[in-house]
Amino acid sequence: MALADSTRGLPNGGGGGGGSGSSSSSAEPPLFPDIVELNVGGQVYVTRRCTVVSVPDSLLWRMFTQQQPQELARDSKGRFFLDRDGFLFRYILDYLRDLQLVLPDYFPERSRLQREAEYFELPELVRRLGAPQQPGPGPPPPPSRRGVHKEGSLGDELLPLGYAEPEQQEGASGGAPSPTLELASRSPSGSAAGPLLTPSQSLDGSRRSGYITIGYRGSYTIGRDAQADAKFRRVARITVCGKTSLAKEVFGDTLNESRDPDRPPERYTSRYYLKFNFLEQAFDKLSDSGFHMVACSSTGTCAFASSTDQSEDKIWTSYTEYVFCRE
Repeated sequence: MALADSTRGLPNGGGGGGGSGSSSSSAEPPLFPDIVELNVGGQVYVTRRCTVVSVPDSLLWRMFTQQQPQELARDSKGRFFLDRDGFLFRYILDYLRDLQLVLPDYFPERSRLQREAEYFELPELVRRLGAPQQPGPGPPPPPSRRGVHKEGSLGDELLPLGYAEPEQQEGASGGAPSPTLELASRSPSGSAAGPLLTPSQSLDGSRRSGYITIGYRGSYTIGRDAQADAKFRRVARITVCGKTSLAKEVFGDTLNESRDPDRPPERYTSRYYLKFNFLEQAFDKLSDSGFHMVACSSTGTCAFASSTDQSEDKIWTSYTEYVFCRE
């Protein structure tokens, strides 16, 4: 009875002293699990709680130390939800793991990542992202910065239109300045300055040739007697395959790069897809950019499924690809 009286009215029924039974009953369960599932803009991340709270006074630190789990937003599966850029968050999470900033080459979204770091209140990461980038090993860049992106890069380093490598410039005969050197030495405000080139343009200003393949997966239902009209389901996604610089030139902001965000411009990818679902719109964009269709292929499978009227319908699933070329 004395033990019962001593524990009456205290939180969790525990007292300040007593045996092992009293200490175990007074231990509060942790507010958050050791493994935390995050849904950031539709991208799911699984990490340890100690990782997200590794930077004191940051937004994530306050969320998972100063708030209750029921106070945080969750998705339909119970994961903690953050309405931010889910693909840039992986760099935020990498930084939280070891407090080191490591970005891939040809990273064009440095300013957007800095904005995400400001939102998550990571001042040291903001400072590192705002600092000028250190030049890598190799020869120093040319003095001029106006013109075509080096190797089609989307970074900040630009070369002048018509720029030639030093060993090529030294081969000019007679000691007279070559047209390339003369063009590169023009003032940016001069009337003879050439236009800026996109990564898909060559040095003479013409558009580069290449191939782009777009594909889609579709399905439709036909009754067993094949008398009724086919019920076609909408195209879920239009995929884009080809050189990165060409795909960005043709589709621009309508190109979803989320599945392959760090692909250099001169490399090839098969992981892009479009933000719209209309094939005709994709055809129009390719045609406006000088592409024409050169090939088309399609494969399909068939399966039977029972419908509500006890009859069996044929469900056809096909994948179709269109190959476009610009010469």
